[in-house]
Amino acid sequence: MATSIDSVLTTAPLPVVVIGAGPVGLAAAAHLVERGIEPLVLEAGPAAGSAVRDWSHVRLFSTWGEVIDPAAEKLLAPTGWVRPDAATYPTGGDWAERYLQPLADVLGDKVRYGTTVTGVARVGRDRIVDSGRDEQPFTVHVETSDRREERITARAVIDASGTWSVPSPMGADGLPALGERSAAGRISYRVPDLKDPTAHARYAGRRTAVVGSGASAFTALALLADLAKEENGTHAVWILRRGIGADTYGGGEADQLPARGALGLRAKAAVEAGLADAVTGFRTQAVERDGDQLVLVAEDGRRLDPVDEVIVLTGFRPDLSFLAELRLGLDERLQAPTALAPLIDPNVHSCGTVYPHGVNELSHPEQGVYLVGMKSYGRAPTFLAMTGYEQVRSVTAAIAGDQEAAERVELTLPETGVCGGAGLFDEPQNAEQSGGGCCAAPTTLQIGIGAPATTSGG
Repeated sequence: MATSIDSVLTTAPLPVVVIGAGPVGLAAAAHLVERGIEPLVLEAGPAAGSAVRDWSHVRLFSTWGEVIDPAAEKLLAPTGWVRPDAATYPTGGDWAERYLQPLADVLGDKVRYGTTVTGVARVGRDRIVDSGRDEQPFTVHVETSDRREERITARAVIDASGTWSVPSPMGADGLPALGERSAAGRISYRVPDLKDPTAHARYAGRRTAVVGSGASAFTALALLADLAKEENGTHAVWILRRGIGADTYGGGEADQLPARGALGLRAKAAVEAGLADAVTGFRTQAVERDGDQLVLVAEDGRRLDPVDEVIVLTGFRPDLSFLAELRLGLDERLQAPTALAPLIDPNVHSCGTVYPHGVNELSHPEQGVYLVGMKSYGRAPTFLAMTGYEQVRSVTAAIAGDQEAAERVELTLPETGVCGGAGLFDEPQNAEQSGGGCCAAPTTLQIGIGAPATTSGG
């Protein structure tokens, strides 16, 4: 539990604090337990996988076989836990209820819920001080759900808090569009669950703008198109910052992941059927009121016809505010660890061409702190769960002092193709697809210290 600074010298051994009880954070805890190291997982939400539960209605593009960590499975096996069919695709709700919560339950009091991390630093050292810095443990400041403040002392910190809490705004310059904040009641940053009565009522018979060009935008368009077939007056306006090209809708029928390809084709069909209008080259600068409706205004002065609702699906970004007193080495564009950033740059790589990586790519000038999982990718969208599991296997080996194991990174990754994401909840044919993973047939890649022995993409 909470540890005072006065007890630092008398409390041994100190735990490794893991921030976030999502898939990668819980996997980190499982690997630490396997190494005989005490983890303490701090989760802001009330249950394991709280962020995943926010999109419980959405289906993953990765199969069960790709979203279960090996060390976690070893912890679960003695409890009588039944492994789901490896070839099927879970929803977010399935993932949370059938895997993440049972794993957290096995970890028991090593997981604390309702605990928000507000700051991480070296004990007695702000980021300016050099003297004795590396010898000092970490102090993790938290606030509990009943608003109590505590300090926890740790030997290392693994930040697996993800990026879900910080969606990117509508503004094309990376900042909120003028008027975006004041119109917050009509703007959502999540794929809607149209089976929920409240969400159904919000969008039925309404004109909705969908801003974004990835899998989440495809999903929202497909859902709204289905709703338009049931409810007169329902219409979607798809806002793209770029033009429509050959890859706008993903791989389509040639996509090596059928569920992802089908989703892109459904978005295309919605546009072609007139259930959604595509507006290209529209870089939103402002949101203006027109009575009860909103008008989006582009940087070039174009104004859209009024809409009732806006769904912004422009990606996510890491919350680095509580790490401000640590010396992090982050890429100036992606906000990912400096050595990792060139490997995951979305301008160059798809998920299938990201080289396997571990502690060497995840280390910072501040020794003993690691950003892992989606948090480690900063603003890059190409993350896979299996990548995160390999990250924490490597990082926990390094914390345990097993440098050889930490640098022996082995990972099965799909060959180049579309990237993982989320699909439609209610598509049984998608749930029954087998194999394929994120992109294509897997190829095993191995790296030593930072360089691949073989590659499977451009």
